[in-house]
Amino acid sequence: MGPGGAMKVIMTTKIDLASMNIRRHLIEGFGFKETEKSFDGNPVYEKGDTLILTTNDEMIYYDGLDRAIENQLGLKPEVIVFASRHSSEKKLPALTTHVTGNWGKALYGGKDGHLAIAIPGAMKLALLKMNELNDLGWTVCYEATHHGPSELEVPSLFIEIGSSEEEWINERAGEIIAETIMHILENYDKKKFKVAIGIGGGHYAPKQTKRALETELAFGHILPKYAQPVPKEMLLRAIERTAEPVEAIYVDWKGSRGETRQLARSLTEELGLEFIKD
Repeated sequence: MGPGGAMKVIMTTKIDLASMNIRRHLIEGFGFKETEKSFDGNPVYEKGDTLILTTNDEMIYYDGLDRAIENQLGLKPEVIVFASRHSSEKKLPALTTHVTGNWGKALYGGKDGHLAIAIPGAMKLALLKMNELNDLGWTVCYEATHHGPSELEVPSLFIEIGSSEEEWINERAGEIIAETIMHILENYDKKKFKVAIGIGGGHYAPKQTKRALETELAFGHILPKYAQPVPKEMLLRAIERTAEPVEAIYVDWKGSRGETRQLARSLTEELGLEFIKD
């Protein structure tokens, strides 16, 4: 256990096939042991300083999860990794990672204009590891910041298997994500990357993903074109709601609206950050 009983938490839910697939691979492949403790009425599994918790409902609506963990188990998590499914109409087979929150209206959990705390180093390690292990030929990418929960006061990230039932129950995908989660929890606080806020592009942030896979950049919150424009306060909030110091604002130039490009540029000057244009 870390200082003051800090633990790393892997969050799963019974109503999500991908989540249960990943959970099984974690327990069977990494030697997690069932404890006498329970969370939301489900057994807690433990290995070293890492717990696997399971809830009964959609995790995207679990605002205040960190407080619930403190109330039920008497410990404050230092990081929460949500193991989840990803759904899309295109049913793109994918392994994705992102931080949660809402740039504007909250349509799927969380609060309007509220962001969870991003952990760029962990998401970058997730991308690199998923990419390395990906023998399925699936897409590996970031997703833009979207959906809840937004009301978390510890750093968190989602890691997802997408995008239809066929992929959610794929054994190899469950194995890849389980191994990725263990890799990031063992290494995220040891590696230091150049941290940026990402602006522009589509939901699957292709340019940010490429940069993260090929250079030292690690992204926290990503603002896609469809969520632009946003007020200055939202970009400031995205910088503030990042667990590591933000050094740059990255803009996918063609994939951004004019006023958002200008806002990003002026903000870098005001805050003394690097402006990266792609």
